[in-house]
Amino acid sequence: MELQLTRPDDWHLHLRDGQLLQSVVHHSAKHFGRAIVMPNLKPPVTTTATAVAYRESILKALPAGSAFNPLMTLYLTDNTSPEEIKLARQSGVVYGVKLYPAGATTNSQDGVTDIFGRCLPVLEEMIEHNMPLLVHGEVTDPVVDTFDREKVFIETVLGPLVERLPNLRVVMEHITTSDAVRFVESCREGFVAATVTPQHLLLNRNALFQGGLRPHNYCLPVLKRETHRQAIVSAVTSGSKRFFLGTDSAPHERQKKECSCGCAGIYSAPVALSLYAKVFEEAGALDKLEAFSSFNGPDFYGLPRNSSKIILRKNPWRVPDSYSFASGEIIPMFAGETLDWLPFNN
Repeated sequence: MELQLTRPDDWHLHLRDGQLLQSVVHHSAKHFGRAIVMPNLKPPVTTTATAVAYRESILKALPAGSAFNPLMTLYLTDNTSPEEIKLARQSGVVYGVKLYPAGATTNSQDGVTDIFGRCLPVLEEMIEHNMPLLVHGEVTDPVVDTFDREKVFIETVLGPLVERLPNLRVVMEHITTSDAVRFVESCREGFVAATVTPQHLLLNRNALFQGGLRPHNYCLPVLKRETHRQAIVSAVTSGSKRFFLGTDSAPHERQKKECSCGCAGIYSAPVALSLYAKVFEEAGALDKLEAFSSFNGPDFYGLPRNSSKIILRKNPWRVPDSYSFASGEIIPMFAGETLDWLPFNN
């Protein structure tokens, strides 16, 4: 059995830089036509000039002959200027601005502290230039329970923001709860959408503790209850245009995951398409997979759909235990397990 799909895009991807970039970019380039590349480097990508330079680094790291197109983003700070948004749009390579609430996730310490008090002029400029805001949707108040951070963010930040700026186009990244599903479905279609990861479709929070602590299943936003997982699966397999593929693939060296204060992030790039196919097959919705993976994202961003194809073949294969790079190794999602679907370039 095989499926022929229009080549998918990844609308939420971490490629890092330096040796790590050199070691991981080919996994995404092998299967995806384009990817929205996250800007949370050290230092973060806060200007158009640094976004252009980062894109050049990615292109240089690609395998010979690759047609993979990295779509760049800017890291929103309290000090981002409206003029920078104009430059970003003029560049032709920046496709979104990323909101990290300060302290919410990896390398987010330079993020926004007060979006209503510091960022409204920038957001209004983004509306003028049809530049989407890509949102890490969690509050960082320490009194809020970790598992409620997304829900409270919707109630206190994102809902009021969408109400105040109804023409701002927003992507709520890596949604994890039924609350997020309901919020996205309640908004105007074409103005608010969401990316969904393989881990939040396949795993619930029990996966963090099965037989012991599982650091390679730790990500932010953290995995949630089974009822939330089921709600997200129902949303993406329904055929709704509001949801599209975004892996949030986030490589970390093994030693930085398996330590006393491990990093958040799951490396899914090598297995993502196999895992999405697993989700849609189990839901009896393989006929909806192409729209989710290949159509909804470019349609929301106003970009053409890819013209090339990829084949997903029912061909069981074993996920490697790890991938080596110059400074260590990276453990992929579902390491050592057997998956049923294998992607092939057409």
